[in-house]
Amino acid sequence: MATAPKVQTSRRLIGEILAAAGKVSAADLERALQLQQQNPERLGKLLIDLGSIAERDVLQALSEQFGLPVIEGSQFPSLAPEVKGLSPRFMRTGKFFPFELQEHRLLVAIADPLDFETLDSIRLVTGLDPVAHLALEAEIQDAVEKHFGGNGAKSDEMSDVESVDSEDVEHLRDLALEAPVIRLVNTLIARAVESRASDIHVEPMEDDLRIRYRIDGVLYPIEAPPKQMGPAIISRIKLTAKLNIAERRLPQDGRIRVKVMGKDIDLRVSALPTLHGESVVMRILERNDAKKISMATLGFSDANFATMKKITARPHGIFLVTGPTGSGKTTTLYAALMGINDTDKKIITLEDPVEYQMAGINQMHVNAQIGLTFANGLRTILRQDPDVIMVGEIRDLETAEIAIRAALTGHLVFSTLHTNDAPSAITRLVDMGVPPYLLSSSILAVLAQRLVRVLCPACKQPEEIPVEALPADCRPQGVRSIRAHRAVGCEQCRGIGFRGRMGIFELMEVDEPMQSLIARTSEANVVRSQALKSSMKTLRGDGFDKVIAGMTTLDEVLRVTTEEAAVTQE
Repeated sequence: MATAPKVQTSRRLIGEILAAAGKVSAADLERALQLQQQNPERLGKLLIDLGSIAERDVLQALSEQFGLPVIEGSQFPSLAPEVKGLSPRFMRTGKFFPFELQEHRLLVAIADPLDFETLDSIRLVTGLDPVAHLALEAEIQDAVEKHFGGNGAKSDEMSDVESVDSEDVEHLRDLALEAPVIRLVNTLIARAVESRASDIHVEPMEDDLRIRYRIDGVLYPIEAPPKQMGPAIISRIKLTAKLNIAERRLPQDGRIRVKVMGKDIDLRVSALPTLHGESVVMRILERNDAKKISMATLGFSDANFATMKKITARPHGIFLVTGPTGSGKTTTLYAALMGINDTDKKIITLEDPVEYQMAGINQMHVNAQIGLTFANGLRTILRQDPDVIMVGEIRDLETAEIAIRAALTGHLVFSTLHTNDAPSAITRLVDMGVPPYLLSSSILAVLAQRLVRVLCPACKQPEEIPVEALPADCRPQGVRSIRAHRAVGCEQCRGIGFRGRMGIFELMEVDEPMQSLIARTSEANVVRSQALKSSMKTLRGDGFDKVIAGMTTLDEVLRVTTEEAAVTQE
């Protein structure tokens, strides 16, 4: 019978090691231990998933716990020894990488120090004594792909109904590692960053390959390579994002970190099976963008900006931002948090996912697989003695009730909802089951918003628009026409006519008359009527002001707002 690797007989618990080293707080350790009772998962992995500690810190703690040395990916040799019996498939499954052969000993990097079965299997098939070194799983897999990537990557999870030919997979892997494909993918990413794109869409169609950049919220096609290069390009992206290139039937998500034009870029990769192949979308996130976010740059009018400053300075209550996906809700909340981020406040966020890292703010990922939902996470956050809490989204009654309870017990809570306008947020929460009297006493304000493209200042041209051509809810009294501007296009804006985006807002402050009304009724039209009496500017009204100011076009405002959501202000 094979023997286990030689490790220390008396071992300290990993939680004790991490706490003694100051790598994890007692509160974070307690939270992970509570989750471990519900989910039989390693404590180190739970702490990593909760965002409490870095993976490399856990690796160092495991090294101390088991008395095993640590090796980094940069220390792997340029040429790995070829050992008979060790297939690339076995290395990937066992999560190990053989990096040095010494007479009768084989030095291997392994991710799990307790995986005695894999070490015994290595001893059995090679006749060598494996000497374990600890390494990060991602670095092990990268090394296996780099040194042995051309063999045996067929997935064990393929069904009998629809299997993938291993030769086909290896051919795709070979193509993905070819210099022309690597250069092409790198160029696509670099040009997207240069063009200020937020997303890259790679879509196989029936007759061609379509590649588009989303710039300022609008998709623009670019010149694409031939359709036959599609599989190689998509495989290259999936390989770089640590996705399974053999799996083409299920959606997959990954992440790529690159440096482009001196900028640190995160790419969130989503692969989706379609009729003609996999559609891949890469969301571009600049890691330093959070430092540039402030309420002063979002497009608030002077009145709305003053109200926002007043609301975010309140010691407790709920501030909600509503709007469809992609309307900039999270950015507005980030800006509000950055405006009050100070050493005298403890700020914690719970997001799905964390889009930007903000200095001085504790940020958590939602992870439903380990039971970390918005509701459970919010309940745990309250034990951390926060002053300000941001919940990525209120999706259910449980989350709403905990958020309201937090607001009523002295916390300032920021969150989002999916509604078309500000007054509808009240109706939505009541429909969830929240009692109206709790809403009236906890909600400070609701902000509805949309994003419109900003006219390029270098090429925009003035134009007169007859009042008759305006929608009924945007017609000023006593004039025949309005002076606006239209998009033209120049070198500075790459011929688009717009450069950047800004918000248009509908800010409903919950004052005393509104509190009394909400306690009696949640009907959106009644709430909206009261908000307009309190000088709330509608989305279209705020957008129309920006048209008159020459910031955007009337077509842009009409594109992102609806007639139903724009009640005439009297």
